[in-house]
Amino acid sequence: MRLIFLTLVLFLANTIAYGHGVDENTQRFLLANEGVAIGPFLYIGAKHMVTGYDHLLFLIGVIFFLYRKRDILLYVSLFTLGHSLTLLLGVLANVSVNAFLIDAIIGLSIVYKGFDNLGGFKKLLGFEPNTKAAVVIFGLFHGLGLATKLQAFNLPQVDLWKNLLAFNIGVEFGQFIALVFILITLSFWRRHSSYVHFAATTNTLLMAGGFTLFGFQMTSYFMLG
Repeated sequence: MRLIFLTLVLFLANTIAYGHGVDENTQRFLLANEGVAIGPFLYIGAKHMVTGYDHLLFLIGVIFFLYRKRDILLYVSLFTLGHSLTLLLGVLANVSVNAFLIDAIIGLSIVYKGFDNLGGFKKLLGFEPNTKAAVVIFGLFHGLGLATKLQAFNLPQVDLWKNLLAFNIGVEFGQFIALVFILITLSFWRRHSSYVHFAATTNTLLMAGGFTLFGFQMTSYFMLG
């Protein structure tokens, strides 16, 4: 089991740094597109979320210790509210943020959630930050990261909101698909004692993945930003 976890963290360390990028086919489409394209933007949004390791790792941390469906729905909805706001407003209002810095903050959001799940804030500070507020705040940063990627392609302003809305709906659809698989996996794992035994290891791996993303993005910022 420890070997499996070690393999997992090495895989995440290699892929998480690129999980928020845009593949070549998508780049070509975004650069060439000049009008409303609801279907393609739905697909791009869904694909971006399903392959966005930074978003998925944060969500895994958020729901790791949530057992009731109502709580899962609440926290996922708060995250959705946050990233939807900054995704739409960030592009429409042309809010410019360095892509490396925003992705570095997203990396720290993963570190935060893993540390919170380990009870680190209670041990270090004697209290736990408001988890609901934290999910919304970090959701805002995740959405701004998405907005930053889209802004890099100078999308046509005519009916831009339609394409953005389609992209956002696609992101939510992709998030739903990913969550289904994550919840099925967690539900199966929770039936075994290893879930509790390896809870600390798993959240430590989340923190390691977050630090990897943070380090990669900050290095890129100082070298390329």
